Amino acid sequence: MMNEDDTPLPRYDYQAGAVLLVDKPKDWTSFDVVNKIRHKLKKRLKVKKIKVGHAGTLDPMATGLLIVCTGKATKTIHTYQDQPKVYTGTMTLGATTPSFDAETAIDAEYPVDHINEELIERARKQFLGTIQQVPPMFSAIKVDGQPLYKRARKGETIQVQPREVHMYEFEITRVELPEVDFRVRCSKGTYIRALANDFGKALNSGAYLTALRRTAIGDHQVDDAWQLEKLVKHIKEGGVLK
Repeated sequence: MMNEDDTPLPRYDYQAGAVLLVDKPKDWTSFDVVNKIRHKLKKRLKVKKIKVGHAGTLDPMATGLLIVCTGKATKTIHTYQDQPKVYTGTMTLGATTPSFDAETAIDAEYPVDHINEELIERARKQFLGTIQQVPPMFSAIKVDGQPLYKRARKGETIQVQPREVHMYEFEITRVELPEVDFRVRCSKGTYIRALANDFGKALNSGAYLTALRRTAIGDHQVDDAWQLEKLVKHIKEGGVLK
């Protein structure tokens, strides 16, 4: 098989272990991507089981780089999880949602008339370096053995302890109120939805995340990633070393 520029596409030994860069589509969960690849590999390799896992969840609303490991390479997942991540996205000011993003309905509205570029810049600086961040209630973090999002859907509110995360870079790339675009380079464990929510508070307003894309994990770039449909087709048509 050849790429569009006539270079040969790589072939992988999925059972011995492969590391795949995938551009996760919008509205897919990270598990959906893993499950799709696993299903195609089991069918292509004619095996009942093959290990497939990912190195860091992306919310369904988000797109971008998902590192998927197969076979023995699943043992290296933690090394990718620990690397800094880069995200670009959009937050909408003047409102909040329970999930801190557009997945749930607006639950409160706030003024934005007082917000100017000077205030945005002052707020931005507050989120550089090591900060304390409270994870969203709508997250997969487990408390007493149950994911927070399941309790949130029942209307429960749980006291979640803040976590220390590190923001290496936080740039504001566009301001067209109520929208603000940004680019962030951050440590493992950072919730960009929580950053949006906290940023809104720092502006004496509200904010929630309306778009998110992960562009890098460590030295791995989304520009080098497979489109999921092309990867699935590649597996089906023979991009496999046995």
